[in-house]
Amino acid sequence: MLVYPSGIDLSSSTLQFLARHLRLRRHEIGSRWRRLPSGRQALLTLAHLRCGDTYGRLAAAFNVGIATVYRYIREAVDVLAALAPALEQAVSAAAMKAFEILDGTLLPIDRIVADRPFYSGKHKKHGMNVQVITDPFGRLLWVSPALPGAVHDIKAACTHGIPAALTQASVRCWADKAYQGAGGTVRVPYRGRWDKLSAGQRTVNASHAKIRALGEKAMATLKTWRLLRKLRCGTTRVTTIVKAVLSLQLAAH
Repeated sequence: MLVYPSGIDLSSSTLQFLARHLRLRRHEIGSRWRRLPSGRQALLTLAHLRCGDTYGRLAAAFNVGIATVYRYIREAVDVLAALAPALEQAVSAAAMKAFEILDGTLLPIDRIVADRPFYSGKHKKHGMNVQVITDPFGRLLWVSPALPGAVHDIKAACTHGIPAALTQASVRCWADKAYQGAGGTVRVPYRGRWDKLSAGQRTVNASHAKIRALGEKAMATLKTWRLLRKLRCGTTRVTTIVKAVLSLQLAAH
């Protein structure tokens, strides 16, 4: 087995944040001895989430067994997911901002053709639908639980109660055409071909697109965590992983 040094494009404060919460976790459960200290466990977890390193590669790099890597990563991800804000908390914080941006993304997963509920006809691949709320600068505020990729964005948003929560808090929200019919404070562009719209409608749509484009920055930020580019875990774990990534992003901000 050949081993080589590598790097992770994260700050030391992110490592310290996770290590601190892992130490608290070990204190709570009364853990006496571990193969790796909390700092090394945090580094192992970040390497998995950020770089997408497999359990086998991490086991060789940290000189532990694959089963140990699995347990350490699962524990750390659960700790981070518990720190992620709920929708009500995110909307309450968003009430102090001028507006929010709502968008959905597909996280690719490893599935076979028979798994139709997870197949997105729009993206032509299997995945999990995740709804994202960002601030006016494109920073992540909240990420929804994952739903099968075949679920449409508007249905996913209503399932999570996003339009109702935003309307109740009187938070203005910009979204794309996929959210037609959301109502409340969710604003969407005019439907129809560009040449069929009036001059005023085209101007509104152009302005709407400029605002909403900032939300793509958050999507790009989410995909910098390479594990999310191709998830090979069970679909029931996707939500926990996404919430763990959200907690790390909020801590970095």
